[in-house]
Amino acid sequence: MSLKARRFSRARMAAAGLAAIATLATACGGSSAGGDANKDTLIVYTGQSGDWQLNFNPFSPTQIEGPGTIFEPLFFFNNIRDVEPRPRLGKSFEWNADGTQLDIELRDDAKWTDGQKFTAKDVVFTLDMVSKNPTMNSTGYKGVATAVDDTHVSIKFAEPSYMEGPQVLGKIFMVPEHKWKDIATPSTDVIKEPVGTGPFMLDEFKAQAFTLKSNPGYHSGEPALKKVRYLALSGNQSGEAALKAGQIDWQTGPVPDIADVEKNYPGYKAITIPMNQVALFTCSNAALGCQGPQTDVAVRKAIYYALNRTQINSLAFENTASEVSPGAALLERDKDQISSKLKEKTAPMQPDEAKATQLLEAAGYTKGGDGVYAKDGKPLTMTLKVVAGWTDYITAVDTMSQQLQKVGIKVTAQQLSWNEWSDARGRGNFELLIDSLHQGPAPDPFYNASYFFSTATTAKVGETANPNFSRFSDPQVDAALAGLKGVDPADDAARQPYLDTIQTRIEESIPYIPVLTGGTTSEYNAKKFTGWPTKDDLYAFPAVWARPEASEIYLKLKPAGQ
Repeated sequence: MSLKARRFSRARMAAAGLAAIATLATACGGSSAGGDANKDTLIVYTGQSGDWQLNFNPFSPTQIEGPGTIFEPLFFFNNIRDVEPRPRLGKSFEWNADGTQLDIELRDDAKWTDGQKFTAKDVVFTLDMVSKNPTMNSTGYKGVATAVDDTHVSIKFAEPSYMEGPQVLGKIFMVPEHKWKDIATPSTDVIKEPVGTGPFMLDEFKAQAFTLKSNPGYHSGEPALKKVRYLALSGNQSGEAALKAGQIDWQTGPVPDIADVEKNYPGYKAITIPMNQVALFTCSNAALGCQGPQTDVAVRKAIYYALNRTQINSLAFENTASEVSPGAALLERDKDQISSKLKEKTAPMQPDEAKATQLLEAAGYTKGGDGVYAKDGKPLTMTLKVVAGWTDYITAVDTMSQQLQKVGIKVTAQQLSWNEWSDARGRGNFELLIDSLHQGPAPDPFYNASYFFSTATTAKVGETANPNFSRFSDPQVDAALAGLKGVDPADDAARQPYLDTIQTRIEESIPYIPVLTGGTTSEYNAKKFTGWPTKDDLYAFPAVWARPEASEIYLKLKPAGQ
């Protein structure tokens, strides 16, 4: 599933759509989220447009759920606040003096949901499997793990690798060796009956709604939240209507009149956190098989300067988004790591059409009689893929298309189902698409860069990239990422030159054309459940589609009155 901040437009649902939601809610076991039949069930909408496709493989880009809920990491790292990680399957960890060995102590009371005991052998099996399958290895893990005994694992690295800690400990989800050892292609096989150690397990699956139930044998005690039901709707408009009707308890995305959620949706509250950077993803690397004018950095930069971000924010995002850095670090969270060597600290909020056209003409483009630039007889036209039903992004795309037309760039929107869009994104079968860059397990810009800008996490067009979908590859960035892994995270002075290199090289190439920092907004049923994150207690990033963050929130929630 996409990790984009799924927001909702101002549009309202038609009467027929409301009837469909009511029918679905009734079929799921109650006429409203607050009904007695659902008093212990959290009903969520992740933005899924169209039917669910059964897959609980935590390593697959098309998995629908599982990381954190069914399959656990060793520790939970808060990627908003710099706080100590919370143990999950692990109890403690320690680096050696030079950052080449990570020793982990595991809990001894965890079991898989089929009753078998979780041990260090499962951890070693999972890590070995990830390291042998590049498309599963979204964190770039290169360690060698050994089971010392049932509750201790030692991981050795060929070089100092401090930054691997939160990745290995917080972003790799453990699977049972006895279930996975016979899977032929673990990176792509569909997992229909997941067996994990997590606080939840699969209850039932239907194309329009699936349900997780609490794990009575969970090592830390059965959660107070007994069920989580995930709905599939027709898109953002039906999600907003379902919220208005009180038929979902949690969704992530702005709603009409976001400032007055408590007034317009009695019993609900909202929280907005700037975390994910909305961008136009480009298939940028011709050497890896990308085709189209977007492989020309001059075209990407022209698009960058032609955008009216203030207008996009107003029309598409209800002004919940904010400025974005062309170096891909978060302006608020990472302010101390923003490079002073960037040409622009933030992407311009107002368009510079003269600069956009100057860039194109300097690169050999000439404007035709139809007002569209062309080069070598090929017009500057591109298709921009967006998920059908993501009305906020559709509005943003339509707005950008009109803005780009002013500078002689023709962009045509193409709406796809999420499954089609996700497949095109993974295989590089696109010129432009709209999505967002997500963050890593800890509050550090290294992780975003290591995911989206590392040669290790990409692939040739036709093969699945994960998650460097733009196919960006830069030796200087790769070297800087490798260098950062070996620096003590507390040594700010030693780290900054590497961060400078990464951010300035990203700014120079902009394979993901920055649009805005998305204000990730969730609306949640505070009357039905207690324990939600607040601005004063951001114990986890509050987004229903964020994994494993959502599972941390599920563990904190309690039905009102308990």
